[in-house]
Amino acid sequence: MDFYIFTKEAGKKVTHFNSDFIMSRIVTTDRPAQIGFMHLEENGIIGFHQAVVPQLLLIINGEGWVRGKEATKFFVKAGDAVFWEKGEWHETTTGKGLTAFVIESEQLMPSLLKLQDKKK
Repeated sequence: MDFYIFTKEAGKKVTHFNSDFIMSRIVTTDRPAQIGFMHLEENGIIGFHQAVVPQLLLIINGEGWVRGKEATKFFVKAGDAVFWEKGEWHETTTGKGLTAFVIESEQLMPSLLKLQDKKK
């Protein structure tokens, strides 16, 4: 399990084409990717299971907890991203509710885009 952030502060200013905005790049892939949006209500849970393919969970709103195969839980909030490798056991829970995008693909490697590592 790897942790990243995609907040405004982690992004870079874009000025190409007369633009003026901040972009936090998330992922690039040469293979098909599935992108979903999850709504976890109060006391919601994404049950303990193995990742079928590599997946990146991007917390958009709210807060909660994630864990891998160990029982240790890690707090996550809006702007945090969590990456699990294929076959990795994981679970996501929330007391207050959260919404998140999930990106799943056989060739998903967020580290290649050098997202800012949350733990550094």
